Amino acid sequence: MQAVTPFQDAIDIIKEEGGDICKLCYQCGTCTATCPWNLVRSFPVRKTMHQAQLGLPDFESEDMWLCVTCKWCVDRCPRGVGIIDVWKSFRRAIVEMGIGGVPDSVRITAKNVSGVGNPQGETREKRTDWAKDMGIKTFTKGMDVLYFACCFNSYDPKLTRVAKATAKIMQKAGINFGILGSEQSCCGESVRKTGNEELFKNLVQTNADIFNRAGVTKIVVSSPHCYHTFKNEYPEFGAKFEVVHSSQFIAELIRDKKITPSKELKKKVTLHDSCYLGRHNNVYDEPREVLKSIPGVELVEMLNNRENGLCCGGGGGRIWADTKRGERFSDIRIQQAIDTGASTLAVACPYCMANFEDSVLSMDKGGVLEIKEISELIADSI
Repeated sequence: MQAVTPFQDAIDIIKEEGGDICKLCYQCGTCTATCPWNLVRSFPVRKTMHQAQLGLPDFESEDMWLCVTCKWCVDRCPRGVGIIDVWKSFRRAIVEMGIGGVPDSVRITAKNVSGVGNPQGETREKRTDWAKDMGIKTFTKGMDVLYFACCFNSYDPKLTRVAKATAKIMQKAGINFGILGSEQSCCGESVRKTGNEELFKNLVQTNADIFNRAGVTKIVVSSPHCYHTFKNEYPEFGAKFEVVHSSQFIAELIRDKKITPSKELKKKVTLHDSCYLGRHNNVYDEPREVLKSIPGVELVEMLNNRENGLCCGGGGGRIWADTKRGERFSDIRIQQAIDTGASTLAVACPYCMANFEDSVLSMDKGGVLEIKEISELIADSI
């Protein structure tokens, strides 16, 4: 009888997720050449793919947890290999079968999400503290829009300003919207990318039930990760809602003249393209359209923009990891922004915003470059 190797079980997981993907690989090395990790350290993607083909992946290796799911390699692979899915399958094998080791950051995050519904481990009751004194209603049937702020924007004191700015814009536009409170949980994006499929399925069921009971049909989100997960992954389990990213929603409000940016800001601004808004979902134009609508804003492009945008380093669960100095993509991106001569780096993702804020601080560039979410800039102009 043929011995059963750990990777044979991982192959079953890959097949469950869409076919025996890794066998398509013919070892050209394009994935390694394009992976942003190789700007700062060695990450031999091709080697790991070859090990997978041989049934001998090193589940103990740190490489299992490095992929940021930025999709750069997938878009450039001449064989169309779903490299992200392969890495997800490695992580599922580790989590579900106890092969190798789960990093403490991943284990603690999963525990927090399972216990209190958010990665930060905060109490459920604090989820809507950011909305106090803003007159925002609880979502009920008949409302047009549910605003889902993302766990980061709901709990991180440095990022709640994004949720407030987005809500202010919707109020100014007269949108009939509401929020849900302690019942809702994390969308599960990072949970799935780090291999905990069962917890992800539980989150889908919990959130879908809450949304359906409340009568939700349209969701506006501030996070591209929530956007991608609600739009592209929840439907796998029968949960279907119209999902719109805040930059798309704001662009529509401006086109329909429901809001009009009128206050001149006089800023030279450069835009960071989030991987999950850009490469994963092809949303590039609306954020630029919004920024160009602001009087006084001069929009300049960075190196690595649009389809070639450089990841901030936060995808694939890496937002929970402690990436040491010298290996942070966000440091490279901050320097690229500064090189344009811009005084403001505009973002449309809480992961990107958190990483860039940390890089500006660690690089001592706070007096040179400010980090602003697109909704903040619009809120300042209306």
